[in-house]
Amino acid sequence: MSKELLRKLRLIGACLPWRIASTYGLWKGEGAPVQFVIENADWAIRWVGEHIRDEINILAPGRVDVTVSPKRIANRIVHFGSQYMWLAWGSHMPQGNRYVTSFFHGKREDGPDTAEHIDRFLDSVPRLSTIVTGAGLIERRLLSWGVPREKLIRISIGVDTRTFNFPSTEQREAVRSRFNLSADRVVVGSFQKDGMGWGDGLEPKRIKGPDIYVAALAELKAQGVPVTAFLTGPARGYVKQELTRLNIPFVHTYVENHKELAACYHALDLYFVTSREEGGPMGLMEGMASGVPVISTFVGMAPDLITDGVTGGLVNTDNGAEIASKALDLLAKPDGAHRLREAARHEVMSADWSVVGRDHWQKVYQPLLTP
Repeated sequence: MSKELLRKLRLIGACLPWRIASTYGLWKGEGAPVQFVIENADWAIRWVGEHIRDEINILAPGRVDVTVSPKRIANRIVHFGSQYMWLAWGSHMPQGNRYVTSFFHGKREDGPDTAEHIDRFLDSVPRLSTIVTGAGLIERRLLSWGVPREKLIRISIGVDTRTFNFPSTEQREAVRSRFNLSADRVVVGSFQKDGMGWGDGLEPKRIKGPDIYVAALAELKAQGVPVTAFLTGPARGYVKQELTRLNIPFVHTYVENHKELAACYHALDLYFVTSREEGGPMGLMEGMASGVPVISTFVGMAPDLITDGVTGGLVNTDNGAEIASKALDLLAKPDGAHRLREAARHEVMSADWSVVGRDHWQKVYQPLLTP
């Protein structure tokens, strides 16, 4: 018996007693009227749900909570933090709930497994009240697949602009000293998970573009730039292996919280988003909020937030040399880079969590709570 089938059977078994009890009026449910389903892992989907809960509970205390186990939820609005969790749980839960899911990324071209997943998701759309997506690119894709306009709401993935902010000169010098980064090094960040699994990550996760990141740094080195890579996140083995082979120095650190992550941005001169598919990513918004020029492939929210040459660099290719070319242009114009940082910070304020939380409350949850 496959692991996938066993997992499905476990979920059915977990949900079935509560579904039966709800159907016959023996279980009315408990807790806040909106339940946001997050992952157990301390990663993006968890952060998104917790931030939305915290911001809404400032506006409407006690109305939203988060959970990692939705089996008992009945007569509530249930928001799944990803379409993957929705497809795993949704069909086994009580019919008295109103269901919402976030859909941040995915296209059939990503592979046969993703194509099958998308078909399953589209078959599930009639059971959903609302679908939330963060990027205009993904919104247009969902509409082209036949998702009804009235079910689809676009709300940015958020960023805490109080935590992620411009560093003082002292803060920047302190963090570069901590990681032994001399003033002459051009430090290029990549804060993500881009290897398969949760181990060393020696097998690259192609969709995240670790090969493009390495190629861009190799081109910068070939052009005489004293480049250093700054990595955070798990499963970075492939990138580290390739950087070692190319004799490109790097820092790799693990952070415990957002405050530590924000300090890492203070060490950077540039941040690269090199993915082939994204929903945000969060590094895009965090970098822009932190005053780090971001150069990105044409993915996720990058086309929504980056005006090329004004609020960052945008390339409609997966060619590392093109990304390096954008970086060289920025490095050659320090005065322009300063204006770009200010413009990027102004642009990304529209994705502050206070705005994102309010939009979820007003555009998603309140209409479903209103009789």
